[in-house]
Amino acid sequence: MRVELLYFDGCPTYRKLLPRLEAIVEREGVTGGVQLRRVKSVEAAEQERFLGSPTVRIDGRDIDPSAAARSDFGLKCRLYPSSEGTLGCPPEQWIVNALRQPTK
Repeated sequence: MRVELLYFDGCPTYRKLLPRLEAIVEREGVTGGVQLRRVKSVEAAEQERFLGSPTVRIDGRDIDPSAAARSDFGLKCRLYPSSEGTLGCPPEQWIVNALRQPTK
């Protein structure tokens, strides 16, 4: 299983998410750790279908259930809806759900 954290330079939020993401990955028994992937340009963001920083992908699939329907790609900070309001990091349960989902 490949776990990626996509970000752009200047985003402080991915640094906050990284240790939390690594702990979740370890707790869920996923080997291989977390791969950091820097998105360098607007063109790369469009090509990568990058919805903003931080983005977590499991085996190439965004953990956000609504990501496939979106097209607002770019070098920007990403916001996530949650029961506590809008957050700069994805809800932990989204990460856990994606890690537990069978790979296709």
